[in-house]
Amino acid sequence: MKKTLIAALTLSTSLAFAADATYSPETESQKLGYTFGTMVGAQLSMGVEDLDIDSFMKGFQSAYKGETPAIPEEELKGIFQAFQQQKMEEARVAQEQEAEQAKAGSVEWLASIETQEGIMKTDSGLLYKAVTEGTGEKPVATDTVKVNYEGSLANGTVFDSSYERGEPISFPLNQVIPGWTEGLQLMSVGSKYELYIPSDLAYGPGGTGPIPPHSALKFVVELLAIETPAVAEAQ
Repeated sequence: MKKTLIAALTLSTSLAFAADATYSPETESQKLGYTFGTMVGAQLSMGVEDLDIDSFMKGFQSAYKGETPAIPEEELKGIFQAFQQQKMEEARVAQEQEAEQAKAGSVEWLASIETQEGIMKTDSGLLYKAVTEGTGEKPVATDTVKVNYEGSLANGTVFDSSYERGEPISFPLNQVIPGWTEGLQLMSVGSKYELYIPSDLAYGPGGTGPIPPHSALKFVVELLAIETPAVAEAQ
């Protein structure tokens, strides 16, 4: 019980509530007690709806005084575990709903992009548009390429940009997301493309970092160089 209380107190130090003008703690003991009460109350308010305050206070006082609880300890554990399981299930359902909404939103966004002038589509579902066509060689999957790029979500939020960092990046083409591996092989050195990548060719249901699950992505990519051309097979 004490460990649970200490954990609750340390979880939240930022409180937002309406002050009770009818009570004004004066002694140090009153102020300390009031402080602990506000911290526990604020934490509980974020996860427990319709808490019976009277029952809470009876349980709190009983535990603090070391009295035998009105509910057997094993039953208390079961009640708390059932509450935790309920909250976990609610969170799981909410996550699934958010994921389905994100997936549907990505599909809808890509469908709108596909109708735009100049957009091409591959068999995998990758959409691309040539902004500038280069005249150099095209890389293969085993090449290391040097690029400048900017990545953004469907809502326009930029999550990564070599332009902002002020320097291009080099990487083996077969060690990035499938949408990049496929898309860069369509480009000649000197080209600048827009790539619109479905979730299953990007980070899928897991997402990563600032990229939410099931996110379709847009990349503006400039292919600057092929740094290590693939070695031809011996004849």
